[in-house]
Amino acid sequence: MILSARHRPVSNALRHLQRRHVSQARTGGIQDPAAYCRDLVRKHDNDAFLCSYFYPRHLQGAYFGLRAFNVELATVKENVSRTMIGQMRMQFWRDAVKGISEDKPPNHPIALALHAASKQASLPGYHLKRMIDAREQDLQNPTYMTVESLQNYAESTSSTLLYLLLSLLSLSSSSTLSHAASHLGIAHSFATLLRAMPFHASQGRVIIPAEITSKHGVTQEEVVRKGGSAPGIDDAVYEFATLANDHLITARESFKDGGVPDEAMPIFLTGIPVASYLSRLEAVNFDAFHPSLQTKDWKLPFQIWRGRRSRMF
Repeated sequence: MILSARHRPVSNALRHLQRRHVSQARTGGIQDPAAYCRDLVRKHDNDAFLCSYFYPRHLQGAYFGLRAFNVELATVKENVSRTMIGQMRMQFWRDAVKGISEDKPPNHPIALALHAASKQASLPGYHLKRMIDAREQDLQNPTYMTVESLQNYAESTSSTLLYLLLSLLSLSSSSTLSHAASHLGIAHSFATLLRAMPFHASQGRVIIPAEITSKHGVTQEEVVRKGGSAPGIDDAVYEFATLANDHLITARESFKDGGVPDEAMPIFLTGIPVASYLSRLEAVNFDAFHPSLQTKDWKLPFQIWRGRRSRMF
């Protein structure tokens, strides 16, 4: 009799899931991990893909490896049917990070790309583990009661990814850059959550912290049923978007005396899609469900290019 994953011992089920996870990623990926990662980012994170052109060419494979790792972790929740399976996926990545540090990466294109990246730059393993831990916690607690708890999550995911990119460009020793990256990562997380509000509502979730929604009388049931017409939701979105903008402003103020250092600008281009989305959100009176916000901003490539030239975001 063939046992399902539900009835196998956990260790056996984990090994089975790891083999299946690796085999699903193998087609075309093992031969060219960088190309696999580049394609994954192009499909799932267009903003990051547009920013990739401004990284040094010899580091673009490493850049896509880190970005693909982020995409992989971020999409686990939506790609598994049960929390336990998601936890097994996270354990696979913990083991992969350990294997990378020992020069024994698993045969998964993202793991291979990260291993190659680790040979080009010093990428702290604890940053990778921090991202995994935060994403696993999110599997179990998909809603946040306070702004502080969501901010901590953003710091452990988006901000930590920016710290890794600072390490990739050998800039991690700068406290100014790290401080700015911390705030920019939080702004990015908040804006990303706002942009994904219609999707989360379709899944029965409200991603704005309860600390804000309760203040404005917003209920999960009303948001799920009525979307942008739910009572109080526009005020809650406005408050949450204001917090995102405050973090963006704080990141910018780190460079008020002379602009972002040229060598760091590729990382801080991340702020341009954030600013663009928040401006578009304001233009529709903070209706996060407005159809225009679900389409790509055709001006964004030019805005990123202009930001690179001016060293401003």
